[in-house]
Amino acid sequence: MHEQIKINTEYITLGQCIKLINFLDSGGMVKAYLQDVGAVVNGEREHRRGRKLYPEDILEIDEIGSFIILKEE
Repeated sequence: MHEQIKINTEYITLGQCIKLINFLDSGGMVKAYLQDVGAVVNGEREHRRGRKLYPEDILEIDEIGSFIILKEE
């Protein structure tokens, strides 16, 4: 089961999302992590922190878990 990340905007960037789930503390750490390891968005490895995540997108972070982006109502 995916943990839910609720957003009240059209999208959230991958970098903002990682900071939101309190996995990494700073933007610099997020940038370095994504360059080195990356995250999986909808089944594809992603290294761009500016990648837009929309409602219903699935984000997987190694050893942390999987998350689904949902629109806050």
